[in-house]
Amino acid sequence: MECYNCGAKLGKGDICQNCGANVKIYKKIIMASNAYYNDALEKAAVRDLSGAIESLRTSLRFYKMNIDARNLLGLVYFETGEVVEALTEWVISKNYQPRDNAASRYLNEIQNNPSRLDTINQTIKKYNQALLYCRQDSRDLAIIQLKKVLSLNPKLVSGHQLLALLYIQEKKYDLAKKSLRNAGKIDANNTTTLRYLKEVNAGLRENNPKKQKNEDLISYQSGNETIIQPRYLKDNSAIGTIINMVIGIAIGAAITCFLIVPGVRREIQNQAKAEVLDANNAVASKNQSISSLEAQIEDLTSQITDAKNEEESSAGKVNTYEQLLQAYVAYTDGDIEKAGTALGNVNTDYLSDDSMTVYDTINAQVNAEYISAVYKEATDAYNAQEFTQAIEDYLKVIELDETYDNGNALYYLAQSYRRNDDMDNAKTYYQKFADLYPGTERAANAQRYLNTEE
Repeated sequence: MECYNCGAKLGKGDICQNCGANVKIYKKIIMASNAYYNDALEKAAVRDLSGAIESLRTSLRFYKMNIDARNLLGLVYFETGEVVEALTEWVISKNYQPRDNAASRYLNEIQNNPSRLDTINQTIKKYNQALLYCRQDSRDLAIIQLKKVLSLNPKLVSGHQLLALLYIQEKKYDLAKKSLRNAGKIDANNTTTLRYLKEVNAGLRENNPKKQKNEDLISYQSGNETIIQPRYLKDNSAIGTIINMVIGIAIGAAITCFLIVPGVRREIQNQAKAEVLDANNAVASKNQSISSLEAQIEDLTSQITDAKNEEESSAGKVNTYEQLLQAYVAYTDGDIEKAGTALGNVNTDYLSDDSMTVYDTINAQVNAEYISAVYKEATDAYNAQEFTQAIEDYLKVIELDETYDNGNALYYLAQSYRRNDDMDNAKTYYQKFADLYPGTERAANAQRYLNTEE
């Protein structure tokens, strides 16, 4: 613990030994903040995430620079699907403590994954669209949109809750209960989830029909036996007579049908044939119209496809020239690694002859320095046992030169995968090394790892 006044380490007393400031209350504030942080850890361990969020907010109200509490709050937000809130907490944490901060790693894992960033953006847009549909009372569209949101981000508790609320309004209590159970698996004691679940259970009880009571049954004694029968049982002795009459009528109708129906049937068949002929003529006429419309549709579809291809090509050209400009600026600033990364994103198919000359000039000068710098970073990460980072950097090297440093980049990429418990990828690069450098000591080592895992 450091003194709030001078930053010196504090001892056991209530007075700072360096500047003489009274730190008694300050220590109590820090202790209270840590107590709430420990409480949040216990709640998070049993998936009481909403309780953990409340405890962490209280901890930060006591001491806003409690880095562990702020990072944990970001993790809890991320677990409940609130990615924007999580990123906010990690950015604040990184600003308070730029070095040796786990928030930097969390941010890098998200920012270095373009597909995840795109998924996050799509989730936010679709969720906001679902909210707009709710305000417009378009519940069907809102439900469809929320299903898309939850397919992208299944952990979004607020999404499950909103979907359940829409199902409740539609009186689809079974589906609402399923959504609330999914929310409960993520955050066990969320009060909103529990409140909605109470409403759903009440609705289900109202919809379940009650069992028919035995009020329509009567019983009486006949000698030593108890007779139970319906209250309104009637004597059906006349039913036999009625049945006989119905059978007689049925026999008469059958005889009539055998005599009359064949003629009627022939007349109906002739009429049906005439109607079929007219229908065939109408269908033939409509088929011509349909063929003409289909040709128009194909032409319009071809035009739309051409427009989309032209739009995608324009977007690719803009992105390529932006990356080339970034590479040039980074190169002039001496940032070789950034220049090399930007050059790797350039699609040379979109470059003009003059732009290609600029690209070749920068690429020739940057390539060697960039590979060397990235290779050094990869080796440093490997030696520091940061194998995920090492894998990322070694991959950049071998994409440019698979035989760099006499194949050492390829060999240590396989080593990094193996030590990162990813033997499937490790075997791929061990095999490449063994094929490229047969008869060497490291090729023998690579073959030994391949044989061991087989």
